[in-house]
Amino acid sequence: MNILVVLFPLALGMGLAGLGAFFWCMRTGQYADIEGSAWRVLQDDDLGLEADVLEDLLDETPSPSPVVERSARSLTQGTI
Repeated sequence: MNILVVLFPLALGMGLAGLGAFFWCMRTGQYADIEGSAWRVLQDDDLGLEADVLEDLLDETPSPSPVVERSARSLTQGTI
């Protein structure tokens, strides 16, 4: 029963600290725009490239390096 003298004020203090942190977040605007970041991820405006330049970049596919080809060939032939 003596442990309740320690645990009860500790639990009460932690709860009040959490409630205070929640009200601080609400006051400073942490939850003002919850969905804005999710929609900004889906937009491609941050690339800053014109559409034709982007298409040119996508059309230029680099050839795989000889090391990759050699390792892929060795895996298909069964040699290690």
